[in-house]
Amino acid sequence: MSRCLRTALAAAVAVTALPLAAAVQAGAAERTEAPRAAAGAKRAKSLVIGIDGATFGKFDAARMPTIDGLRADGLTAPGNLYAPPMAPTSSGPGWSTIVTGVWPDKHKVVDNSFNGSDFARYPDYGTRLEAANPALNTLVVGTWGPITSQVFGPAADTRIAGADDADTTARAAAKLAGTDADATFVHLDEVDGAGHDHGAASPRYREALETADSQVSRLLTAVTSRPTYPDEDWLIIIAADHGHTDGGGHGGSSPGERETFVIAKGAGITPGSVRHDVKIADIAPTVLAHAGVTAYPAWQLDGKPISALKPDAFDALRPSLRTRVDETGLPSTVKGWTDTAPAGWSVDNSAMPAGGVTEWRGWSFATDRFWTNTQLGQGRETNVRARDVFAVADSDEWDDKAHGAGQFDSTLISPAYPVTGGTRATVSYASHYKVDGPQTGDVYISYDGGAPRLLKSYRSDVNTVERLTVDVPAGVTSARLRFRYTGTNSAFWTVDQVTVAR
Repeated sequence: MSRCLRTALAAAVAVTALPLAAAVQAGAAERTEAPRAAAGAKRAKSLVIGIDGATFGKFDAARMPTIDGLRADGLTAPGNLYAPPMAPTSSGPGWSTIVTGVWPDKHKVVDNSFNGSDFARYPDYGTRLEAANPALNTLVVGTWGPITSQVFGPAADTRIAGADDADTTARAAAKLAGTDADATFVHLDEVDGAGHDHGAASPRYREALETADSQVSRLLTAVTSRPTYPDEDWLIIIAADHGHTDGGGHGGSSPGERETFVIAKGAGITPGSVRHDVKIADIAPTVLAHAGVTAYPAWQLDGKPISALKPDAFDALRPSLRTRVDETGLPSTVKGWTDTAPAGWSVDNSAMPAGGVTEWRGWSFATDRFWTNTQLGQGRETNVRARDVFAVADSDEWDDKAHGAGQFDSTLISPAYPVTGGTRATVSYASHYKVDGPQTGDVYISYDGGAPRLLKSYRSDVNTVERLTVDVPAGVTSARLRFRYTGTNSAFWTVDQVTVAR
């Protein structure tokens, strides 16, 4: 669908805007005023620039000195989107994820009509900022109409719909340079239009990327030219809602359509760094944290502030990941899996039959790029809550090659975590369990090397971050977890970010 048709469709759909009072109340279920800057401290400011349909893999072929400079001064986080059945790789779900900090299975935007959206429960970050501190000045300027009419609610102080990207840039730059905007979101649309009309492999698409870079330059110049700039602490973020196919278009599950990215510059961000654990759902929480606004557990955000993200044991495996052995659905040069567990972890494959697809014989450790592209359209693309390298048990892919009699039966075993007897501990992990045939998933806990006790069972689809409270027996000093998965040509189970907190 072309940019013009996409805009017309969105404009034609009648959507009832969330009333201002309701929006503010939704964002302030546990309301607190954002802390004021200490005397002499710089005032926190943020600018998020969204480049619609910007396929990250095409950046290197374009001349983009401004964005290249931001990457040199900050971090680059390439990433992948969800895909159907969670939501298509379309603008409505993408921008809603970026500004709410939750995935489509929560905000419920599954297309560009916005029908069924749950912005009352999961409002945009501008609404949350205004609820926390109404004195903050929030600004939204966008070329695509729904950005200012639907994605961001009426709580924002100023919402401006640009006629085209040149107009959007000019109007946003004027506001940035001449007003006291604290949190600004700018949406540029015409890269997406070039993708629809000419394809992501075309010279016109490359030219559109270069034009967008010049517009980003103008916006950044507006920021740095502010008389108060030396006294301000600016967070700059650039991101995209989805990518494009080489021939043009998006909405499906191909790698080009799912490509997205986060580029960020600001205090505490390591210049020139590349990260694989940052996702577009982290943008809203990062802006909130920069403004000093606490994200409460009741908000149920999926994203986290970039500063709060910490690598886990699985992520340490990235340098040792391998290329394919039996898989043929992805390029032979892509590194993205290993069956070697990280330090302290182990895999018990004593019940696994011989044979099957090598990459998935028992629990393995993989990246999204490798695992999801082994075979598209089977739900692997919805594994949005895992980060970087994660553990995966996939009986469906394993069964694609001849193997000995019996079902997939493998157990992932954690290190021994320190606990305090007689108290409670919290077991937390990201869990994506998908059923497509006979299979079981069970989590066990054992104390001080004792017999495993059943902690949690899965028999139906689950995609969440689990937080389980356990009563630690008196006198106990350690706890170990076991994740046992069995399946007969069924689906999969992924586990990531495992912690046991005292």
